Amino acid sequence: MSNQKLILDRLTTILSETDNGNSAKLLQLVDEAGSIFVGGAGRSLLVSRFFAMRLVHAGYNVSMIGEVVTPAIKAGDLLILVSGSGGTETLLPFVKKAKSVGAKLVVISMKKSSPMADAADLTIQIGNDNSFPLTKGMPMGAQFELSTLIFLEAVIADNIFAKGLTEEGMRAIHANLE
Repeated sequence: MSNQKLILDRLTTILSETDNGNSAKLLQLVDEAGSIFVGGAGRSLLVSRFFAMRLVHAGYNVSMIGEVVTPAIKAGDLLILVSGSGGTETLLPFVKKAKSVGAKLVVISMKKSSPMADAADLTIQIGNDNSFPLTKGMPMGAQFELSTLIFLEAVIADNIFAKGLTEEGMRAIHANLE
């Protein structure tokens, strides 16, 4: 079996075990939010950046947490965190701050219950509790990060179809200082 097939088969299995009904719930929270704040740590941070960029292309007001130009989060805003473990120590203060000001929290994780998930308004569990066996060739979280990336790209696709967004309209918002 090729390594590409190994990876694609694992991701297909994980995504088949993921509740796709959470896409509509996430998009509802995104639509209701004043501002959207997105974050993660390590490779999960990279996945969260993909999603934040696509939300910007779709016309939402989005900031990445931890950037020097990121404004304060407030009531009516939404914090979306990607964390495989749901217990990333560096992200827990953001959970506390968001909840203390009345912002909503979405946690995308491989765990249904965790310190972050337990505080969330919506927890999106990628796969289920048994979806991430040790798999040679997919080290240290690769299964979670790649399946989360695909799940979130599908959320954006759902939004494109629901809102009738066009490639041209999204491209017009794309960064032009690069």
